[in-house]
Amino acid sequence: MGIWRSVSVLFLGFLLLNLSVARFVVEKNSFRVISPDSIKGTHDSAIGNFGIPQYGGSMAGTVVYPKENRKGCQGFDESGISFKSKPGALPSFVLVDRGDCFFALKVWNAQNAGASAVLVADNIEEALITMDTPEEDRQSAKYIENITIPSALIEKSFGEKLKKALNSGEMVNVNLDWREAVPHPDDRVEYELWTNSNDECGFKCDMLMEFVKDFKGAAQILEKGGYTQFTPHYITWYCPQAFTISKQCKSQCINHGRYCAPDPEQDFSRGYEGKDVVLENLRQLCVFRVANETKKPWVWWDYVTDFQIRCPMKEKKYNKDCAENVIKSLGLDLKSIEKCMGDSNADSDNPVLKEEQDAQVGKGTRGDVTILPTLVVNNRQYRGKLEKGAVLKAICAGFEETTEPAVCLSGEVETNECLNNNGGCWQDKAANITACKDTFRGRVCECPLVDGVQFKGDGYSNCQASGPGRCKVNNGGCWHETRDGHSYSACLDVASLFGDSQCKCPLGFKGDGFKSCEDIDECKDKKACQCSDCSCKNTWGSYDCSCSGDLLYIRDHDTCISKSGTEVKSAWAAVWVILLGLAMAAGGAYMVYKYRLRSYMDSEIRAIMAQYMPLDSQAEVANHMSDERA
Repeated sequence: MGIWRSVSVLFLGFLLLNLSVARFVVEKNSFRVISPDSIKGTHDSAIGNFGIPQYGGSMAGTVVYPKENRKGCQGFDESGISFKSKPGALPSFVLVDRGDCFFALKVWNAQNAGASAVLVADNIEEALITMDTPEEDRQSAKYIENITIPSALIEKSFGEKLKKALNSGEMVNVNLDWREAVPHPDDRVEYELWTNSNDECGFKCDMLMEFVKDFKGAAQILEKGGYTQFTPHYITWYCPQAFTISKQCKSQCINHGRYCAPDPEQDFSRGYEGKDVVLENLRQLCVFRVANETKKPWVWWDYVTDFQIRCPMKEKKYNKDCAENVIKSLGLDLKSIEKCMGDSNADSDNPVLKEEQDAQVGKGTRGDVTILPTLVVNNRQYRGKLEKGAVLKAICAGFEETTEPAVCLSGEVETNECLNNNGGCWQDKAANITACKDTFRGRVCECPLVDGVQFKGDGYSNCQASGPGRCKVNNGGCWHETRDGHSYSACLDVASLFGDSQCKCPLGFKGDGFKSCEDIDECKDKKACQCSDCSCKNTWGSYDCSCSGDLLYIRDHDTCISKSGTEVKSAWAAVWVILLGLAMAAGGAYMVYKYRLRSYMDSEIRAIMAQYMPLDSQAEVANHMSDERA
């Protein structure tokens, strides 16, 4: 309990220090009543901090005040109410009362019922405030990101006039005008984004990270064309002097409590600390400064998007080593960035972060920056959803008429980031393969699909061919070499136990199979040609064995035999086989002849003798003859 009490006191100190000097400016748009005449005129309204305001434009509509659910806290579809305009009719601007639920929920319910815009009438007499999104509410985050219609808060007294006119049966036609919400003094727009490298702060962090990735392509085109001047900023707090030696300040601050950020997990016993966030914020500021010195300030967008992808907190990669790998892949000078960051343990001001704290204080028409994220366009704080199309509208509204760049006049944004240093992505120059993809959102690093073979890896420093057919594409990234007409490859075009193909040096080689395979000397230490009469000669990828004199080497048996002895024995064996075959054939023929001749002569002799003398064996012949005589 003592720790958490200290934490509460610490944050209360932060809060009091900030509230004592904070000056929040409400960004307004013009709300003009066209009819009825009784309330005709121009009034102020405060732009909601969600939805998509039509910066640089205006919208006409008819005000509708529902008979029930007038605070808009329940879905209008439950009572069968629809605000959807019929073809040819003006859009419906739904008027709801403040109270009982979040501003954003009122707008969401009206949008679902077909409203084109929402007016929220204040329930107390006070100066206009900015309707903001609920803080750290996952439930509301599900609908806030899908709100696409504009909304505005109007004063209580003016809301009462609108209701009175509607109750009297009057048709109230109004016009919401955002054309003066952003000043446009010249042909260049200056804008700044107050951001944060922390990716574990809930819905707002998720929204910010998504916006940076989506807006990068358009931001870089505008910057490269000289149409805009962009500056990133980061909010820091300082630790009250009485707490600089406390555990909480030490874990959340650098430079002895001068620059602090809240603990990412809001738990001092685990995970990353606030000072980790401050150091990465400082690094990102220095990335911008070093890139700006080389006339390429747009590289900041590449760094922050790549850092989000490669170094997230949830994967425990949010650290200096990962950040430096991203910096190297983008070709930035690491030493210059380290020099810019300075010593975080010094008991003195850091020049870069000191400038950031001074910039947080509002000047002129811009209020203090106290919430994240905050976008400022031409020194006016942007209100509405942090979404690519909406922000681009706000920036384009900051140009003088007829000076808008092409990106403001069409939906197309052409980029060509892969031509410069391959976008910092992996590439195989020999095979002309790259992981860099040029998209509307800017370049992305994704391992490619080539000729049906999918490459796998992080897309930044490594991509390897995977699956069947991988050896057809640059030998699957494995070692291969050709010498004297003989080619060898370490690529195995078969699946391993892990489902991916491997690189393995072929028989006769040793090595990792990826970068190198060295020939094995089979002749060394008599590993081959082990017979006593054998002579071994090593070749690239194999070996040759020979025998001395007239001996012949038999590889299967690793032995030597005489060439002449083998040839003579073979010749005589063939002769004897032939002679023996002829002899056996002659003997067989003679026996057959003799048998047939003897059988013929025996039958002739017996027939002759049967005529002159009785034979016991001829009884049947004698009987036959006596039968004939009778």
